[in-house]
Formats: sequence, C-alpha cells, structure tokens
Amino acid sequence: MKMELITNVTEYEALAKEKLPKMVYDYYASGAEDQWTLKENRNAFSRILFRPRILVDVSTIDLTTTVLGFKISMPIMIAPTAMQKMAHPEGEFATARAASAAGTIMTLSSWATSSVEEVASTGPGIRFFQLYVLKDRNVVAQLVKRAERAGFKAIALTVDTPILGRREADIKNRFTLPPNLVLKNFEGLDLGRLDKTNDSGLASYVAGQIDRSLNWKDIKWLQTITSLPILVKGVLTAEDTRIAIQAGAAGIIVSNHGARQLDYVPATIMALEEVVKAAQGKIPVFLDGGIRRGTDVFKALALGAAGVFIGRPVVFSLAADGEAGVRKVLQMLRDEFELTMALSGCRSLKQITRDHVVTEYDRPRFAPKL
Repeated sequence: MKMELITNVTEYEALAKEKLPKMVYDYYASGAEDQWTLKENRNAFSRILFRPRILVDVSTIDLTTTVLGFKISMPIMIAPTAMQKMAHPEGEFATARAASAAGTIMTLSSWATSSVEEVASTGPGIRFFQLYVLKDRNVVAQLVKRAERAGFKAIALTVDTPILGRREADIKNRFTLPPNLVLKNFEGLDLGRLDKTNDSGLASYVAGQIDRSLNWKDIKWLQTITSLPILVKGVLTAEDTRIAIQAGAAGIIVSNHGARQLDYVPATIMALEEVVKAAQGKIPVFLDGGIRRGTDVFKALALGAAGVFIGRPVVFSLAADGEAGVRKVLQMLRDEFELTMALSGCRSLKQITRDHVVTEYDRPRFAPKL
C-alpha cells in the first residue's frame, strides 16, 4: 500500500505487521491473557453515539488547549510506548520530532531505546517522562533528576505494573530486546540488558527490577525528589481517584496499560466517567487506550477527559513510515476530530459537553415520547 493512500490510523497496523519481525509486532500489538480488554478498548467506543447540534456557526474551530499550564495545538498527545527503535531505527527521535511539529506533547517511556538527553537534543518541544519505580531508589531519583535537567515538564507515574501482565505472545516468542538495542535510560547501570529466557524476557526483567511494594506513600517520596507535577497513570476507579488527589497528584491518566496488564478491566472510555465524577474538577483527567479516530477523541472529551494519549497508532505508523508516519497519524486524528466538532456544532473544546453523546447507561433518552 502506498503511504499516500493511507486514509485512517488503523491502516498502519497491517503495514507494521508486514514490516516488523513477528516477535516485535506481537510485542506491540498484543494484550494480556484472553485479550478481552484489548478488544473492548476499541469496541466500547462504538457503543457511544452522538447527539449533534445543528445550525451552529462553525466557520472557525479552535482545537487548542492547555495541559498542566502548557499550551498545545490539540488535546491529542503521545502516550509512552517502550523500545521504539524496534519499530524504526530512529525510534523515539522520530516520535519526538513528529510531536513537536504537531505542537503537542510526547511522553517518553522509562524503557525507551533513546535516553532523556538524546530525546531532548532533537529540539524544542513539551515532553513528559513516564516513570517505573525500580527497587533501587537511587536509580529512580537519578533518572527523575536527569529528566528534569533535560527539560521534561512532568512525570507520568505508571501505577498498574507491580508485576508485568501475562502477555502470551511474548511468552511464546521468548520476547527479548534485539541485540543491537539497549534500554538507554539505564545504560551503564547494569540495568539496560534484557536477556533471553524461557519465558518473556521482559517479564523476567520486570520481576527483577520493578518495586512491587510501590504504594501511595511513594508519591509523597517522589514529591520530595522532584518539583515536577506528577500524573498518576493507571487509575480506573473513583476510590483511587480520591486518594490520588489527596496524595497531591497533578492529574490522572485513566489507563489500563493498553489492555496489557489485568484482563477483564473495563475499557478506559467506560471507566472514564466514574473517575471524572470523583475528581470533581480538582485535577484534570486524561485517557489512553483504544483511540483510533477523531470521533473517539470527541467522545472522551464529552465524557469529561481533558485530553487523550495515543500509543499503538504511534508505534505502528513509526514502523510503517518513520517520522512521516507519526506526523500523518497526528494530522489525521486532528482533522477527524475537527470534523467531528464541526458536525456536532462545537467551535471550541469548552463547547463539547456531556449532552453531545449518549452511552448505554443513558439509553432511556431514546424512548419515543408517545
């Protein structure tokens, strides 16, 4: 398929599958266990319908927003995805440049194949750093300080991974990092190597490195080592939302880790409203998981999200067409979202309301008035 013939985000996945080694494609594409949540992350969007308002002047549409005080061109940002050089030789460099060109935020993974310093060297841009808390807290403190020094503006703390989820494709493939690559942020700390095992190499690595004792007190600890705002990534319930606010989180990312951790958790779009209501507007709530269309972005904002993050569309487009692919994904989502706003009668993000969508739980609205 010629790149210029690509007309939507989903089409990049098939191209990535053709191009990538099976072990790499499977690592990016798969979810945990039965992959029910993986499918549901997408399917749930299709059960949310629009209530468009007509005859609104939509000759100019403003997509801009601010996230933690930073002005961005649209409420569509890049989620952290690990080991991007497996997808394309330029890896995180290409993604950083594409995000910067689109005027949006990139989140760099702890397990990136490029370091915080290398990504910062690609040029200006607003970047967040995703953090896994390791057993060795000195390494964590060092890493956070390096991210801060490199100009990263926030920490996205992943809280749903005390242990790696069971990703059966990785077990079958004996997943490991290709020999020419290294987890750059940990290079020189004897933590950068993922070894071949008779299981998923990543699962073994995580078991050895990640601190399973991580708890709410550690958010307080993190605040003692950095002044950067902390986004808590991986919240799915009202209860944890309230605790996150008490703990001083600057924001929440409703995430099920791309359906790669606990299977049979709800789709993030289904968990979103519970979290938004519990947050009571005190801190912004973001969403990742399953965003493939501009209509999905609109639905998330209508249900109270302040913005969304995209993960797999970035690695698949990166694999297919490098930086140009990632740029095109961001542009397509932007264009589709703008179109959805126009056809729904919204000129700005503020005008997107809960009344613009109807979910399964609202169905009585459809009852005809006889």
